[in-house]
Amino acid sequence: MQDYTTDGVTLKDIEQSLFRHMQKEYGQLLQQLLEEIDHTLAEKRDKKRYALKDKRMIRMQTMFGEVKIKRNYYFDREKQEYICLLDAFLQFEGAHGISPLLEETAIHLAVTGSSYRQAAQSLEKLVGYACMSHETIRQLVVEAEAVEHREMEKKGRVFFIEADGLYVKRQRSRIKGKEEKIVTIHQGWEKNGKRVSLVNRRYYVHQTNEPIWEAVENFLIKQYGYDPLEDWVVINGDGASWITACRDYFGKRGCFQLDRFHVARDIRQWFRHHPRYRAIRKALASQDEEGLLRELTSAVGTLGDEEKERQLQAFVRRIEELPGCLRDYRIWLQEKGIETTNMRAMGSAEGTMHVFAKRSKNGRSWRDAGIDAMLRAMVAIKDTLPIRTRGGVICHVEEREETKRETIVKKAMKRIPPRVKEVIRDNIPYFRQSSGTPIYEALQALKGF
Repeated sequence: MQDYTTDGVTLKDIEQSLFRHMQKEYGQLLQQLLEEIDHTLAEKRDKKRYALKDKRMIRMQTMFGEVKIKRNYYFDREKQEYICLLDAFLQFEGAHGISPLLEETAIHLAVTGSSYRQAAQSLEKLVGYACMSHETIRQLVVEAEAVEHREMEKKGRVFFIEADGLYVKRQRSRIKGKEEKIVTIHQGWEKNGKRVSLVNRRYYVHQTNEPIWEAVENFLIKQYGYDPLEDWVVINGDGASWITACRDYFGKRGCFQLDRFHVARDIRQWFRHHPRYRAIRKALASQDEEGLLRELTSAVGTLGDEEKERQLQAFVRRIEELPGCLRDYRIWLQEKGIETTNMRAMGSAEGTMHVFAKRSKNGRSWRDAGIDAMLRAMVAIKDTLPIRTRGGVICHVEEREETKRETIVKKAMKRIPPRVKEVIRDNIPYFRQSSGTPIYEALQALKGF
């Protein structure tokens, strides 16, 4: 068996070597393809409008490594400006030096990871070389724009809204921190095996000057086709004043629920070892608002802690000021003639905040532009919205049938000779062995398969 042992060559070595050679070869294919498309655009352009001035070399960082491209440089007589038709045609910015796919990958790693530095390290591990710094990735996130509009198919007349605030520390500012208002919108629940997912879920981060609930309603109208006169809204959140303001805004067509997570947490802190704790939990679990209020009122003065007594009295006042906030919203909907089968108890707001807090908190502080951009990017990725990077400016190109983007790209790809079979030839030392060795005999046996 010792005769068949290789000298330190492992599957990892072979896979890594093959991947690097594939990157190199496909980088060359990408270069040829782009130059072929550029040549086609030069032939089919409006020569009266676009005057060819020069050929310019750019170095672009891509998923295949650095690619050098010579592309034509024109003067647009109509707009009196210089332009590269290849950049405008394929919606990228060559002078920027980073491919759109690499930019999007970097943004995704920055949003889903723990920091910009980790994103830069993960990207280097992925593509095999240090293609951009953590500061470059930060700038990409700040300058990226999410295409916010994605029309949703309206399912039913009920909209569920989970609202909560995320306190984020600020840097280089007079204020220590600021609360970001984040809303989750959906239209119910559906079972996928053992898991339950939200129907038509979207996130909304309030970053405008208009009142929060006016902005949310405009979002509902634009994205879902919400009808303020026909549809119903159920809002779940803690007792923050900006959240409870929904009661006045939506009026009779809205139902506010006090978030059960916060209520249960507070009750546990006040009554954990109290003799009435079990009765209070039972009233909360059964959503018996009157029974819970009766139990809490009778417990006032029995906690033996001045601070807890003050908090309990404030909580009782809050429930009294928000009648129906602990009642089962399904009863309210049934009274309106709405079928409530498959509707579940609300309370995903805290889980949503945990997802956003994991990336934005943990000792970090932000500038306004930085946290606004990060939250927009997080929402775009979670809602699977397109992200437009700082490239991608679409300029005018003649729209004759033969110059459409898909036709030109397909024709250019057909003119690029296939080179995949040449990738591993004489590139992996382990394969360059004489006859009689195990690898030679194995490959010979596989010949013809």
